[in-house]
Amino acid sequence: MAVFSIVKLSETNNHHRIDAEFYHPEYLKNKRRLTNLKIPLFSLKQVSNYITNGHTPRYADLTVGEVHFLTAEDVLDFIVNFETSKRITKEDSYKVLRRTILKENDLLITIKGKIGNAAVVYKLEGETNINQDVARIIIKKSIDKKKINPYFIAAFINSKFGRLQVDQIATSQINPFLGLGNLKQIVIPLLDEKFQDKIEGVLKKALELFYYSNIIFSQAENLLLEELELKDFKPKYEKTYTAKLSDALSVHRIDAEYFQPAYEEVIRKIGDMTELKPLGKLANRIKLKIKPEYNKLYRYIEINNVSIDIGEINYTERLGKDLPPNAKIPVKGGELIISKVRPTRGAIGIIPYSLGENLICSSAFSVFNVNSPLKEYLYVTTRSVIGRLQLEKPTKGTSYPTIEDLDVEKLQIPLLPFSTQQKIASLIQKSHEARKKAKELLNVAKKAAEIAIEKNEEEALDYISKSIKKS
Repeated sequence: MAVFSIVKLSETNNHHRIDAEFYHPEYLKNKRRLTNLKIPLFSLKQVSNYITNGHTPRYADLTVGEVHFLTAEDVLDFIVNFETSKRITKEDSYKVLRRTILKENDLLITIKGKIGNAAVVYKLEGETNINQDVARIIIKKSIDKKKINPYFIAAFINSKFGRLQVDQIATSQINPFLGLGNLKQIVIPLLDEKFQDKIEGVLKKALELFYYSNIIFSQAENLLLEELELKDFKPKYEKTYTAKLSDALSVHRIDAEYFQPAYEEVIRKIGDMTELKPLGKLANRIKLKIKPEYNKLYRYIEINNVSIDIGEINYTERLGKDLPPNAKIPVKGGELIISKVRPTRGAIGIIPYSLGENLICSSAFSVFNVNSPLKEYLYVTTRSVIGRLQLEKPTKGTSYPTIEDLDVEKLQIPLLPFSTQQKIASLIQKSHEARKKAKELLNVAKKAAEIAIEKNEEEALDYISKSIKKS
């Protein structure tokens, strides 16, 4: 059924937009709802001292340097993920990007790619800067004697009321972009100071759990590498080397990169420490593929649904008729999945049982059934330098490198004692549980902001109190 809106020509002049999507009924309804609130409304420009975005220094090497360099991929709903950030030198940061050196309590919003993710800078992990896809916003302390809390601003923008505004003012549907001029127009209702502070408390508790999750994961990886004496191991990529013709013929590869000695170096090191066994001999790869039912609703896991920091997995809901052709592998939860597309980025994770029913996974993953504690042990091993180097070796293609299921099954896994595997598995389970609780609290903050706007602040505070008691 067609959806349409009728607007006056004078309204299009006010917004300088004539595209029909801008006047979608849902967007107009959201605007009316906010306008009719008995709460002071201010634009993002009015509540800010400074709004800007960064850029990528020309010729900068984004793999070296002392300064974290955040892109849109590193700014999630409420979370600034330093673990996945690129790096730049202090010289580039000070001389070229001085205006976007971040400080505590700066508000960040993604303006390209997955636009509209808002997060407050919390516990800076060293000097940090941003690229052109992220906006830095310095929020005022107050306006018209009303306190402004950046954590509440983030919660509102991440709520449905903020998201609808972001979607409305974004330009381009294929590659959405949120210009700084449009960003400044976002309308913010300033709720009571007590409520804003409560939102801050919930979000900080969630962020503490998030960072604790990362610390526990690092402990698990460090335990693995220390046991194999690889804690400070860095592969040495040789500029010149030789390979036998017989080796090239046996693997049907003649590209020089495949025979890089660094790939064999890590195998030699772990082979000297313990027994090695192919991943395919330790875990059963799921080979079943299905054809999705046309009108059935599925929860679909694709590459972008797996975070590259610790492999957290989400999904999108789609009818079978709307799924892409590679949505083929049925999963139930508990499976280990390893991306075959750009495999060294770390899109490796364990599917949570909590994701529910009708799960279907992209065939761009190799999917394995394996029990704990070996499952968590394989998860850490394949994400570590041990797995990354082995996944890098067989890649084909340059701009969009891929590997095959057989390449994943051939990964050599060092078999440490069962007691060590159990310790690693226990740490990973704690890490995932902390991340789960953090996400629950983030959702509480977002939902509370929505309740305060739809109903009142008292009900929102009551919702926060009850939700925290449950957790």
